[in-house]
Amino acid sequence: MADVKVERKVAMSRAEMAQWMADLAKEFSGEGTVTFRLADSTVELKVPDDVRFEAEVEVDGDEVELEIELKWSTARRTTRAAAKSGSASS
Repeated sequence: MADVKVERKVAMSRAEMAQWMADLAKEFSGEGTVTFRLADSTVELKVPDDVRFEAEVEVDGDEVELEIELKWSTARRTTRAAAKSGSASS
């Protein structure tokens, strides 16, 4: 189960969706922190330089679903890098 979950489900025009996605893309192109509106909240996330991306398209009859998923780790890289180098020298 997730520690925190915020969802937004709303109908909007293509132009509104394009603007929301453009705003989100602008935030991701910055450095470190991404801030955006989701539901009635403002979400602020620390995002590392490396992000995993997954896209899926599903067509079921007359309904099309496009799912875009972004994932990243909140673990500190220096900790993982130190652990790898420590185990390699053993």
